[in-house]
Amino acid sequence: MATEHFSARFQDLDTWPSLDVLSAFYEGQLSAVAAVRSALPAIAAAAEEAAQRLHRGGRLVYAGAGTSGRIGVQDGTELPPTFNWPDDRLVYLIAGGDRAIMKAVENAEDSVEEGAAGIRNNGIGPNDVVIGVAASGRTPFTLAVLKEAAARGAQTIGISNNADAPILQSCSHPILADTGEEVIAGSTRMKAGTAQKVILNLLSSLIMVRMGRVYRGLMVDMRATNAKLRRRSEIMVCQITDCDEAKAADAILQAGGDLKTAVLIAMGANAQEARDALARSAGNLRGALAEFSTLKT
Repeated sequence: MATEHFSARFQDLDTWPSLDVLSAFYEGQLSAVAAVRSALPAIAAAAEEAAQRLHRGGRLVYAGAGTSGRIGVQDGTELPPTFNWPDDRLVYLIAGGDRAIMKAVENAEDSVEEGAAGIRNNGIGPNDVVIGVAASGRTPFTLAVLKEAAARGAQTIGISNNADAPILQSCSHPILADTGEEVIAGSTRMKAGTAQKVILNLLSSLIMVRMGRVYRGLMVDMRATNAKLRRRSEIMVCQITDCDEAKAADAILQAGGDLKTAVLIAMGANAQEARDALARSAGNLRGALAEFSTLKT
């Protein structure tokens, strides 16, 4: 596996000046990001299908072991505050369970039964999207997750840093970022981990765009849970509707804090009309605004 190769270039790394070591690490990070570019078509295809399934009420499932599992958890936990993605539509299948998020659990990644059981116990089905992440592409736990999920009709996305890895043949949507050997041999928390983080960030963000949770480049489904975010909500209503700050604040108050509802209120709808328009457009603000504009004319 390329991610496990030893590089003669770095065999005396520990004797180098600190700035030279950091330069080598930095170059590795840049190459990791560059390795994702060729995967963009695969990421786009995976996101398009995922949005279709999630529109039918499915869940996002992140699966992995060690670094890969933790990166998946990081990506998923950012979706509720950023896009108001429902917490009950996120599932994390981490080899070794929740305790493995904070502390390594030895041999957990080898458990095929644990991986399959995670899919069975969560009732994963055709509307669900299962994302398996493994730098090696050979982790038994993650492969078992994808195999069981595929058998139950779920969409399966496999992310790996090694070409021809089994995970890429075990899923409906293979995504490869061939990051090659690490500066510190085998330390896939570095180049491989960076590429995985980029891929997941791109994938989940595009899914949220396709789910109608972004409008004009703005996080219109954001959860305004503190003063800074409440202020940001007011600014977004002003930007979208060209109203003043006082009107934006009042609209947000009438909307119970829901930004998309507030936008429609600021445009002249009452709270119930705004909610009804959003319900008819499946929460898509652009669609609701188009309908409301037509009704006004």
